Amino acid sequence: MGLFKKKEKEIPEIYKQEPIGIRDIISPASIEVSSNFIKIGERFAKAFFIFSYPRYLSTGWFSPVINLDIPMDVSLFLHPFDTGLILKQLRKRVTEVQAEIMEREEKGLIRDPALETAYRDLEQLRDRLITAQERMFQLGVYITVYAKAPEELSDIETNLRSVLESRLVYLKPALYQQKLGFNSCAPYGLDQLQVYTAMNTAPLSSIFPFVSFDLSSNQGILYGINQHNSSLILFDRFSLENANLVCFGTSGGGKSYFIKLEILRSLMIGIDCIVIDPENEYRFLSDTVGGAFFNISLGSPSHVNPFDLPLPREDEQPEDVLRSNIMNLVGLLRIMLKELSPEEDAICDQALAETYASKDITPYSDPKTWKDNIPLMQDFESVLETMEGTESLVTRLKKFTKGTYANFFNQPSNITMENNFVVFGIRDMEDELRPAAMFIVMRYVWNTIRSRLKKRILVIDEAWWLMKTEDGASFLFGTVKRARKYWLGVTTITQDVIDFMKSDYGRPIITNSALQVLMKQSPAMIEMVKKTFNLTDEEKNILLETPIGEGLFFAGLKHVLMRVMASYTEDQFITTSPEEVVKIKKAKGAL
Repeated sequence: MGLFKKKEKEIPEIYKQEPIGIRDIISPASIEVSSNFIKIGERFAKAFFIFSYPRYLSTGWFSPVINLDIPMDVSLFLHPFDTGLILKQLRKRVTEVQAEIMEREEKGLIRDPALETAYRDLEQLRDRLITAQERMFQLGVYITVYAKAPEELSDIETNLRSVLESRLVYLKPALYQQKLGFNSCAPYGLDQLQVYTAMNTAPLSSIFPFVSFDLSSNQGILYGINQHNSSLILFDRFSLENANLVCFGTSGGGKSYFIKLEILRSLMIGIDCIVIDPENEYRFLSDTVGGAFFNISLGSPSHVNPFDLPLPREDEQPEDVLRSNIMNLVGLLRIMLKELSPEEDAICDQALAETYASKDITPYSDPKTWKDNIPLMQDFESVLETMEGTESLVTRLKKFTKGTYANFFNQPSNITMENNFVVFGIRDMEDELRPAAMFIVMRYVWNTIRSRLKKRILVIDEAWWLMKTEDGASFLFGTVKRARKYWLGVTTITQDVIDFMKSDYGRPIITNSALQVLMKQSPAMIEMVKKTFNLTDEEKNILLETPIGEGLFFAGLKHVLMRVMASYTEDQFITTSPEEVVKIKKAKGAL
């Protein structure tokens, strides 16, 4: 045993291994410091500093840099000046400027605006420093960006320069000082670059990048409370590039409550509202405000004729209206008959044109006579029976003309949309017919909207029903895309985000909606929502944990955390809670 210990002591130090620590695990394999960048393992980093600012700085001017979709580290160093020393220097500078102004006046030279402006600024700064309203600081702003290649670093530098120089702010790379710049941006609190700009408190405060957006305006309706700064989200959706809105959230997250509140407040300022309601949730609101509710089902007395035509406007040609209507009807037939071969598709297109022609509806007839000669589904069937190769089409169509579905699909329209609030309830329609029913109602609404220009909101609840078919999704996208031309704002609501995004038209509908509202999301869908709306990790966590009635409100480039607020009276009109609805009905019965 003693011999073994003796031999152990004789082992040279060079052969002994130190234990592996945390630094060995997290440290990069190599670090290469160049004059223009640092290579850390396989990644490249480049440090910059800001060295010049304009005369005036606007609030949040640094936010566009923070919001760039690139990895970066930013350090802000503030070194306070001795106020007494600054006042002495300012007094000397004021004396110099004043003497130069007086010298120019004595020589009879024209005034120099730059000198006069400098004199006023110096005097104003002296007053504020003496009264302790301002303080002077030395400001150092350093940015380190990361990329996978030197070329990517060059592109990032170009973006940074364009963003900052558009605000007359200039930056430079820390040439031959990349290590010092990297260390200055690391969380050490060490200012090794020491590139300073003197700045007083007022402009210094403008560099704070995390500024909450204000969505208060003089027009529009109250959407809710901005949770960031407790301001009102008072907004006019028609003031944006388009008035479309998408609203995503889980069942019970507060989507319908929010939309009903928007409808109620929009009606109060004269905006017409139309709702396609798959669950008859809006019937109570319609009855309360004196709106029109149409129950769309196989046994309902309310009928919508798929062959209805809009009256062409002054800037529209009758042949264009008729052609567009036939194309939409072919899409409807694809939904109704499940599948159409290319031959059947062409036959339906020809048969529809002949069906309208049989009623004297052609591109050359007077559009004013169209309304009295609108064909029915049975007229279309009669035309098909006279054509070759249509046996399968006629057989499949019979249940819509003579079978169980005829009461809905083969009737002339007997409803009007003169009321300023119209709801189409399709809860009682069979599930397999619901996409077709929504398509027909959407076409009827769209034809009405095209006929007369008026500020309107069209709400499509549970829009994923339309998105289940290619033609339904295409028609919804076309409506969203063209809505602005007809003073229409389309509100698309869904809780099945995955089903909505499966369609090729899902994402375009979102991008063509200037307003976006995200309520509480389920963990299964949050990653897709995060990717679709480019959310941060913090916003993702908010949507997972947010209580009912709260969510993210996006208006163009601005977005805030919103809490929906309703008065007691409004809450009685729009509540969707079964317990509350029962209480309200009992109270009315007691009265």
